[in-house]
Amino acid sequence: MTAELKSTSEGSTMVLTIANPTQRNALGPEIYAAGIEALNGAENSAEIRSVVIVGEGSWFCAGGSLQRLLANRQLDRSVQAESIEGLHNWIDSIRTFPKPIIAAVEGAAAGAGFSLALACDFVVAARDAVFAASYSNVALSPDGGLSWHLGQQLPRQLASEWLMNGERIGAPRLHALGLVNELTENGQALAGALALAAKLNARAPNSLASIKELLSEARGATLASQLSQERDHFVRNLHHANAGIGIAAFLEKKPPQYE
Repeated sequence: MTAELKSTSEGSTMVLTIANPTQRNALGPEIYAAGIEALNGAENSAEIRSVVIVGEGSWFCAGGSLQRLLANRQLDRSVQAESIEGLHNWIDSIRTFPKPIIAAVEGAAAGAGFSLALACDFVVAARDAVFAASYSNVALSPDGGLSWHLGQQLPRQLASEWLMNGERIGAPRLHALGLVNELTENGQALAGALALAAKLNARAPNSLASIKELLSEARGATLASQLSQERDHFVRNLHHANAGIGIAAFLEKKPPQYE
């Protein structure tokens, strides 16, 4: 069986399942391309309001295939550079996608699988799930934005420990540090992610899109520029039809039904 990214729907949520059964859901160029294509289609679909990324079976994702990396050592460097660009394009598409994306992690998220999980807006993980920045174990360095996400969200010393030691970190520790949003019982990460997605699906899509964009911009912005962006988003959302629906529903003490 070859690696693939399966796409199904659960209500208004698109579920993307990484399926590479012989290599613990390791990633590759075909999955990167399919991920970008799926998000491009979902962005323009009014029926899809959120996305969940999950691994098939008992693993989330083992990262890159070591067999493929070993083979690429015999090829021109441009081959591996192009492959990493494919991964990075998918990571970028996740970060710029205007709808919430949730990682549902069972088993392990290692290497680029760890990067993929942190690129999502939310992470729901089983209590026994583990995360590993295992690059240094095979004399490699991070990709997929892992150094950026850990560098932004952790003290430098802790990020250095995780990236340089390459040891497994349990989901409860990531939850305590704020990198995992929710812990579930083992085997229930997908169910937990879908329940979270259902809550998000009931909110105004334009509001969530603004929040995601503002959070992304805030990392490199000055206060003055962020205040300007917040003003523009707020005014645009106030004059969106959903603001009328939401304010009226709140005043009438009724649940809103957003467009």
